[in-house]
Amino acid sequence: MPAPRWVARANRIGLNRLTRFIAPWAPGWAVVVHRGRKSGRTFRTPLWAFRREGGYVIALTYGPESDWVRNVLAAGGCQLESRRRRYEVDSPRVYRDDSAADMPPFIRFMLRRVLAAPDFLSVDIRREL
Repeated sequence: MPAPRWVARANRIGLNRLTRFIAPWAPGWAVVVHRGRKSGRTFRTPLWAFRREGGYVIALTYGPESDWVRNVLAAGGCQLESRRRRYEVDSPRVYRDDSAADMPPFIRFMLRRVLAAPDFLSVDIRREL
């Protein structure tokens, strides 16, 4: 079971305000830039993301029902800022992997043992911006 929704709300208020400054350049972090499905507003969501062949794999620590995930799926893509680079990404796919095989060992441990978050979002890099 992914982290509870109240933790997501608390992070949005506190932790995300700090990590949004670190996430665009820190290894293992990225910022997903997406538009709201209803509001049309632009949002910036810091998260764990790792480069894989032709794209990125993003850990869904709060599950696939998170607003940002639904926004990215509805739009068919988003922008992703990672390691001081910005990409346009598309072909978002949610998948479940109980072994967290695409994650580095420490993150794999956190996702499997601490957070119990087996869902991931895979995106393909369309182009660098």
